[in-house]
Amino acid sequence: MKKKLLTLAMGLFVFQSALLAKAPESKNGNPVVPGFHADPEILYSQQTGKFYLYPTSDGHPGWGGYSFKVYSSDDLVNWIDEGTFLDLKTDQVPWATGNAWAPAIEERMINGTYKYFFYYSGHPVDGGGKQIGVAVADSPTGPFTDLGKPLIDKLPEGIRGQNIDVDVFVDPVSDIPYIYWGNGFAAVAELNEDMVSLKPETTRIITPEGGTLADYNYREGLYVFYRNGLYYFLWSVDDTGSPNYHVAYGTSTSPMGPITVADDPVILIQKPEEEIYGTAHNSVIRIPGRDEWYIVYHRINKNYLNDGPGYHREVCIDKMEFNADGTIKKVIPTHEGIQPVKR
Repeated sequence: MKKKLLTLAMGLFVFQSALLAKAPESKNGNPVVPGFHADPEILYSQQTGKFYLYPTSDGHPGWGGYSFKVYSSDDLVNWIDEGTFLDLKTDQVPWATGNAWAPAIEERMINGTYKYFFYYSGHPVDGGGKQIGVAVADSPTGPFTDLGKPLIDKLPEGIRGQNIDVDVFVDPVSDIPYIYWGNGFAAVAELNEDMVSLKPETTRIITPEGGTLADYNYREGLYVFYRNGLYYFLWSVDDTGSPNYHVAYGTSTSPMGPITVADDPVILIQKPEEEIYGTAHNSVIRIPGRDEWYIVYHRINKNYLNDGPGYHREVCIDKMEFNADGTIKKVIPTHEGIQPVKR
């Protein structure tokens, strides 16, 4: 009898061990996905009930990445590589050859069907400055079909800089979609209902004025969200290869500005004592149905501070919180990351 009980116990132990071995391991910590990635854009899909991460492919000298991958997650911690969905070296994108940078994604209901609009910058085949394109899909993981030509191919009149670092924001108050872009300047324009064309005569320059590299001097990476009657504008300061690269912010009562710089504008910056550097170029995600927010950003891999720091970056997620008056608390960049999010 004892021998039978012992055999049964051992069998249960082996069975339980096999189940544990097959169960997916929950692994939190920054960076959230392996390898070099930057400029992360994040989406919560109403259609699938999942989160999706769209970064720039990094690790290429001279910011020479030419394709985009997407990752999916149920909890912002455990990410699944869904593969490459757009490649500028193929005939998918006839107008561009590379420098696939800094994307944005928007889920939109068009004629009763969910559509996904993916915006990004690329280097045009005929040379010249960077341009912004858009590709469309029926699923957050694709396949995506490019518009076949750039959405934005010229700098705003009288402006110097680069047409990169796109963001798209649909105003929850008016349901009007807006597109933001610019390196060295911040521009905004209305998108038409088709999401793939600009409304004429709506482009406006809203670059926050002033500041220094120690606080809020505008460089790039504008990101917009709405909370409790205010439009929040977050942007990156300094060069992407600098350990000082950081996030500043301001607010407005309109999605087209003007932007009022916060009294204490720096909300995310390096922690050299913990070997955390170059924390910027962010997106933001709110957990549906509650006032719970996370900031998604890249930082410089600590092993490359003196060897290609601008293109050896990794994606991180940390919590973002607000004070009672609506100002954003200083974000604490961590190696530990966040706990799995329950919905």
